[in-house]
Amino acid sequence: MWRLRPGGTPQRIAALPPDGLPNGLALDRHSGLLYVADSVLGTVWRVPVGGGTPTRWAAAPELRSAGFLGANGIKIHNGAAWVSNLDKGTVLRIPLTCHGSAGPVETRATGLVDIDDIDFIGAGDTLLAAINKDNEVALVRPDGSHSIVLTAADGLENPTSLAVRGGTAYIASGAYFTNSDPNVLAVHVEHGKQRKRAD
Repeated sequence: MWRLRPGGTPQRIAALPPDGLPNGLALDRHSGLLYVADSVLGTVWRVPVGGGTPTRWAAAPELRSAGFLGANGIKIHNGAAWVSNLDKGTVLRIPLTCHGSAGPVETRATGLVDIDDIDFIGAGDTLLAAINKDNEVALVRPDGSHSIVLTAADGLENPTSLAVRGGTAYIASGAYFTNSDPNVLAVHVEHGKQRKRAD
């Protein structure tokens, strides 16, 4: 893990295991801790934002892969780490206990095969999920039900990363399989509906 400051020299703040694949990264602003989803080792690592030795925070079967990649996207939201599992098509919720340890893993959504990154569209537990291979973004409701709200017709090319800021969702497409048009799509988010705003 590296810290990049504008105009500064990159600084390594932590060394993660060489046999893993750190994928998603989330900051808990309350504790000043970083959480890293490792897709190969099926682990969530925890690192102080100032740097230091990584701690294996969570390593449950639900985080493991089913042959390719497991834990992928991660966000800290409403007292929990929320993690997607690409192979298993799930969204997981792992409570942050008062002692800082990981609580029991809860499966909050299923049927989202090839899910990559996630982010929340408000104070509740409704989220957007990037579905990499299918060139889609799904709206996932708190009860786990979901619907597709963006497709390749909107400009998605294997979406890999997703961030919501204010009323806008920014979706980065890597075009890994389409080999066509890597891009960042900006979408206006309003009351659980999405409207394309800019490419």
